[in-house]
This record gives sequence, structure tokens and C-alpha cells, in this order.
Amino acid sequence: REEYEERPESFRRLASHFFTTFPQLEGLRFTHRWAGAIDSCSRFCAFFGTARGGRVAYATGFTGLGVGATRFAADVMLDELAGLTTERTQLEMVRTKPIPFPPEPAASIGVNLVRAAMNQADHNQGRRNLFLKTLDAVGMGFDS
Repeated sequence: REEYEERPESFRRLASHFFTTFPQLEGLRFTHRWAGAIDSCSRFCAFFGTARGGRVAYATGFTGLGVGATRFAADVMLDELAGLTTERTQLEMVRTKPIPFPPEPAASIGVNLVRAAMNQADHNQGRRNLFLKTLDAVGMGFDS
């Protein structure tokens, strides 16, 4: 929906966070902006597959990293469509699918627990608690 993508308050908040992180750049003017849905998965990076008997390739789950990763994803999909076995197609992130997110309300509860744990780690010199380490171990964390 357009009203979700054109929210001036969101862009103001992002700019505020940017200048909090980089105070030496205060006064910089942003000339471009974009918005949209962020596709995510439990691995927090893209995953790949084919459909229609191998005639259609897809990459999804970029979690906001699509701008930098789409070139790599395109190369993976071209390899898969050509039926090639390459260094790219042998990567675990290409060969396997992420663990699905649980249904609601479990997903929202999990997201809020992760947010709280990440906030705690941010205020504890990056030290991750047992919950985050467990998510990493089962392939559902930011370090998985």
C-alpha cells in the first residue's frame, strides 16, 4: 500500500537514527529515499529455488539486503536455470531452505523476544544471551 511506503515520519526517524550514529555528518541532506515491504526469512538472508519443472528460478528472503545481493542472486538463478553445478550453487544457503517462521501469535511473541534480546546485547558490548545463541545454533539467528 502506498500509504505504508510514503510515510514522512518514517524517513524523519531514519534520518534521526542516521545522525545519532554518525553525528559528524549532521547537516547532510538526503536526496533519495525508497520504501517497501521487506521480505524476510529465519536465516535473514536470501534463499533460492526453482519452480515449474526448473523453468522458473526464484530468490527471496533478502531481509532488506537485496540492493547488494541481487547480482549474486541473479548469477545463482542463471546457474540453476542452465542446470549448472557451480561454486555458487553448492553453497549451503543455495542448497537448503530456511526454517519456516511459526504462525501467529507465536511469530509476534518470538519477534518481540528477539528484539528485547538484541537490545540487551547492544547494551552489553554485543554479548549475546542464551536465547540468541540458541536461535543461532538451530539456524534461526542473525549469526546462523
